[in-house]
Amino acid sequence: MNARLMAGSLLAAGVLLAGCQSTIAGVPQPNAQNPTEPTFPTSRPSRTTSTTAPSAIPTPTPSATASAAPTPAEALTPHNGYAFIETKSGQTRCQISANNVGCEAQFTNAPTVNGSPANGVEVTADGQLRWIVGNLGDIPVVTIDYRTYTAEGWTILASEDGTRFTNDATGHGMFVAVQRVDSF
Repeated sequence: MNARLMAGSLLAAGVLLAGCQSTIAGVPQPNAQNPTEPTFPTSRPSRTTSTTAPSAIPTPTPSATASAAPTPAEALTPHNGYAFIETKSGQTRCQISANNVGCEAQFTNAPTVNGSPANGVEVTADGQLRWIVGNLGDIPVVTIDYRTYTAEGWTILASEDGTRFTNDATGHGMFVAVQRVDSF
């Protein structure tokens, strides 16, 4: 009788555990009506589309107080190997790790990826750029100002024109703006 009870308990436990799988087979497909499929909607400021695009990657210009010592870069605090930022305009969110930087925005000139306009771009530490369709989800972003930051081996230079990410070890990276993305 004890053996029967134990066998029944083991069978019941196996059935319960089989129903707790966390893997779902298939390939994610974007929603045709809303290809970004936000998990947690966040308010975003409205934007205007520029009809002219700058021709070069902006670099910081000396300010009127050039004789003053430069402000040191602010170190961003990582969470489990990632730093998460949102630009001052609120139009771009990024995650930064030692190996890559990935940003999400409603880019005006993004290529089509798997039939949908890309809303994400990623650059590796060695300068390889890849466009993606995805959603960073509900990440714990820190809103950055127009200044210089460091995180996970990257220097981040935020300006009104866009945000430049440079890997400190390789010198490669990308410039991200809603109007365009350049890798270097």
